[in-house]
Amino acid sequence: MKVKTSITLDEDVVSAIEAIAGEGESRSRTIERLLRQSLTARKRADIDDRDREIIDAHADELAAEALDVLGYQIET
Repeated sequence: MKVKTSITLDEDVVSAIEAIAGEGESRSRTIERLLRQSLTARKRADIDDRDREIIDAHADELAAEALDVLGYQIET
């Protein structure tokens, strides 16, 4: 369901939106597309940050395990 809203933007932002808009794409559609892209990127960044925290919390353990595995490799 679409919800109508009103926002006020600087002229340079409107110009940039119009320049980015696809062929026949309305300002509303362009703004929605750009917002969705931004929100998706933020969500991905949050997930990446959480994953990095988990890896960092276990870094010493993971490094030790990697060194152990390397010890089993056969030299050629």
